[in-house]
Formats: sequence, structure tokens, C-alpha cells
Amino acid sequence: MRAARKIRMLVTGGGTGGHTYPALTTLTAVRQHAAAQGRDVDVLWVGTADGLEARIAAEQHIPFKAISAGKVRRSPNLRELGRNVIDLFKIPIGVLQAAGIAARYRPDVVLSTGGYVCVPLGLAARLLGRPLVMHEQITSLGLANRILARVATTVALTHPTSIDHLPQRVRARAVVTGNPIRPQLLYGNPVRAHERYGLAPDLPLVYVTGGAQGSRQINTLIERILPTLLTRAQVLHQCGRDWIGHLGEVAADLPAEIGARYHPTAYVGEELADVYAAADVVVSRSGAGTVAELVAVGKPSVLIPLVPAAGDEQRDSARYLVGAGAARALLEPDPTPQQLLAELDELLLDAGLRARMTKAARALGRPDAADALAQVILDQAK
Repeated sequence: MRAARKIRMLVTGGGTGGHTYPALTTLTAVRQHAAAQGRDVDVLWVGTADGLEARIAAEQHIPFKAISAGKVRRSPNLRELGRNVIDLFKIPIGVLQAAGIAARYRPDVVLSTGGYVCVPLGLAARLLGRPLVMHEQITSLGLANRILARVATTVALTHPTSIDHLPQRVRARAVVTGNPIRPQLLYGNPVRAHERYGLAPDLPLVYVTGGAQGSRQINTLIERILPTLLTRAQVLHQCGRDWIGHLGEVAADLPAEIGARYHPTAYVGEELADVYAAADVVVSRSGAGTVAELVAVGKPSVLIPLVPAAGDEQRDSARYLVGAGAARALLEPDPTPQQLLAELDELLLDAGLRARMTKAARALGRPDAADALAQVILDQAK
């Protein structure tokens, strides 16, 4: 009996982790599902040479091709307008490059996870008549995905409410899969987090993160409320490399009776699953990837959206969680330390409230999102 032909899959999307990591997680799931069917998957990732996707593809030993891609910036200042004009000339070049790559590679299916780099390959897939599965991570649609939604074979969405943002004729091609997260995040062990960071198992834990690089706004707010917050809870604070020196000094200057409760760290890596499992409350931004993780693991949170973000997407995501009872949020551009402390106080003092928020978060979560999206891709590849 003849062996099944390999599935040839083109992947595009990147620029930020919010676009790159869902693509990587989905690719892993596609390979697993295909292997269960006795099939192999041949993959080529298309992106920009200086984007995060190029580094991730190299680290994962995924073949990669770079193309030109123009970015349309929505900032009104003259400098951004000039860069827009320059980048407009890159778009047709990128489409021609992407069409050439796709014509030579002959994919069975194309996956696009967003970012301006996905537009050339998405349009090339349409020109060549190849199935295009487009995935959107945020509640509304990013600019690139608003373009590609019109030509995609399937529009995969993270949130059911996103259907309302699609043109009427596109909605029949939409499917809600959720936003893929790393499956290991679902299997954390709180004891490992306690041992790694010297945490007390009998004290509530607030996990604070501003992303891999840290956040000046979040770090400053936490620093201001530490003397009071540490009387109620212990804090594990992922603050970024640029802040660890300063916040280490802050920790050393705290009164002895509460100083041992503060644990600043530059970065939380593979132990993130254990940290989530140990945390009672999370303080964070509300980027698409973080929101997907929080609802999948069912963590009450106080969200501090990045303002401005493209299309105000972080505040939209925060409002979505708040409306579902899964989070609290500080939506003003410049929240005060007192506002953050008030939200944390209410959550830390009311275990019943935290339990209800956990239930609400899990109701929104799609821990099977990668599997659902992988199945959509494999169905299109047929």
C-alpha cells in the first residue's frame, strides 16, 4: 500500500509573540494530529528577516523564508506617515515574493496568525487557489486580518463576539477555536513554585508580570503599594532585566517582617505553569496571549491594559473578561496605586469572589484551542 503523501503547510504571522507563539503551538498540534493519521507534515514559515518569527523558526529548526512586508501604522504623526509611504512600496514586492515561494512550494494549506507580514502570503494563497486558514487572537480584528478575512477559506476566531466584527458574507466561513496556548501551562505544580522561589504555602500569592521585558507602569504601581500589599499577601514579581537591580534594592529596604514576602525576578520561563498553579491573583497586561492563558488556567486577575495599543485591543480584551466576571481591570491610561491596591484588597479578602472569578475564567477558556485549530487546518489540507 502506498504511503500517504506529506502534508505541505505554509505558516505566516509574526512581529510579536502574540502572533508567533500561537502559530508555533498550532504547528506542534498539527504534527501530532497528522502523526495519529499516519502522515508527516512538511512546513515552511514565511516572515520578515528581523521579526520574532525568524528567531523562533531558527530555534525550532523550522525552514524559513524571508520576504518584504509593509506595515500600515495608524499613528497620525508625520514621521509615521512618511514610513507608511515607504512601506506601501514594500507590499507589492512582498506579494510577488510570497507568490513565488507559494508557487514553488505548492502548499496543501496556509496558516496565517496575524501581523502585517501575513498579508502578502495570504493574498498569494488566494491568487494560487490554496486553502487559507486565518486565525485572529483578539476580540476585534487586526488591520491585516480585516484584509485577509475577505479571502480566507476559514476564519478561525478566539472569541465568539469577534463574529460581529466580520463582514456579513464572511461569517459563514468563521469558526471559534480559541487562542492556542502551550499545553504544559495546564499542568503546573504549585509545590515546585513554592520551592523554587521560597514561597509560603499558607499565604495568598499575587503573581505580577508585565511581559518578558517588564512594564514600567506595572512595576512602579507595585513598588508604591508594596508596604501595604505585603501585609496581606506575598508577591512574586516578574519585573524584567532592566528593573531587577532596582527592585532588589527595594526588597532589601523593606521591613524585616514583610521583606521575605517579596520575590522580584527578572524573568519567569519554563516554570510559568507552576507559578500559575500557585498564584491566587495575577496582575498583568491584557494582551491576547496572556488573556488566553489566564482563562485557560482559570486565574482571577487584575488587568492593566497597555494604552495605547493597536486598535485599543488590550482594553477591549480586558472589558471582555470583566464583563464575564473573570477579571477586574484598571482601564484608565494612568491608574493610581490606590486603585490597584483597592482591587487587590477586595480579591485577597474574599476567597468566594476569587472562586467565582476562577469559574468564570474557565468558562471562557479554550484549553483545546490548538487541537481545534489543528483539526481545521487538516480538514482544509484534504
